[in-house]
Amino acid sequence: MTKAEACLWKYVLRARQMKGYQFRRQRPVMDFIADFMCKELRLVIEVDGITHDNKLDRDKRRDDKLRQAGFYVFRCTDKEVLTNIEGVMRAIERVIEEIDPPPAPSKGGYRPLHPLNRRTMGRFPLQTGTIRKVPCQRATTAYKKSKLQE
Repeated sequence: MTKAEACLWKYVLRARQMKGYQFRRQRPVMDFIADFMCKELRLVIEVDGITHDNKLDRDKRRDDKLRQAGFYVFRCTDKEVLTNIEGVMRAIERVIEEIDPPPAPSKGGYRPLHPLNRRTMGRFPLQTGTIRKVPCQRATTAYKKSKLQE
């Protein structure tokens, strides 16, 4: 893994940092090894170093095969990642939005959870981040009784 690939992995793609999607690194896709891949989006991200300068025809054929198989391919250079990682991150976000546009807001008060948030799906009607405190009846009753006895 090159330095640019390591930076892209650590600061942009690792641990569902990119819009909640899981990316895997150095994954076999058909007859190729992809630098990064998201199975859910069928998105392959390639970071091209100096060695790719003389392999442009081979990369083009590879991209064509992947696209024919239904994959989206995003390419950037090592230099872009190392000098402008935020720009690369925004470009990947735009590609993801083209592949999977955000859901339209639903009518009414209930907003369904995004399908990626499967851990809370169906268990809690509240959106994530909201906490509702409900006092325990027994604790409240016991507290009142102890105050009355004093």
